[in-house]
Amino acid sequence: MSVGLFFRLMGGLALFLYGMQMMSSNLEAAAGNRMKQILEKLTSNRFLGILVGAGITAVIQSSSATTVMVVGFVNSGLMALKQAVWIIMGANIGTTVTGQLIAMDIDTLAPLITFIGVIMISFIKKKNVQFAGGIIAGLGILFIGMGMMSDA
Repeated sequence: MSVGLFFRLMGGLALFLYGMQMMSSNLEAAAGNRMKQILEKLTSNRFLGILVGAGITAVIQSSSATTVMVVGFVNSGLMALKQAVWIIMGANIGTTVTGQLIAMDIDTLAPLITFIGVIMISFIKKKNVQFAGGIIAGLGILFIGMGMMSDA
């Protein structure tokens, strides 16, 4: 492995981790108790938790990103570990569905997603919109980091 590839891998990992942290902190700031209530309703039942995990994974095409978000929710206290287990199981099941959505190249859309989030953070003064922009930008940065790591 050349030094350049190693640096690209480490840079991708750094962006991935920063995107995860950015999403987690903005989710916590934006939603607080409301998000906790929504997550409790969506994961009140094992089967519903599995469906939520599979659905999220199918939409964002990454069980890793789903797992990272769920770990961020548990870390920030928005979700209990018991709830997270079923969503992660659903994420693993949802990985099989992502093959159908592979035609949509997320690496191409990631910079646009990041741009939209940064515009929301920079130009809109409402705090809730800025938090949502931080979540969106974090998701885009996470995808850019994943793309860099897979290229390396």
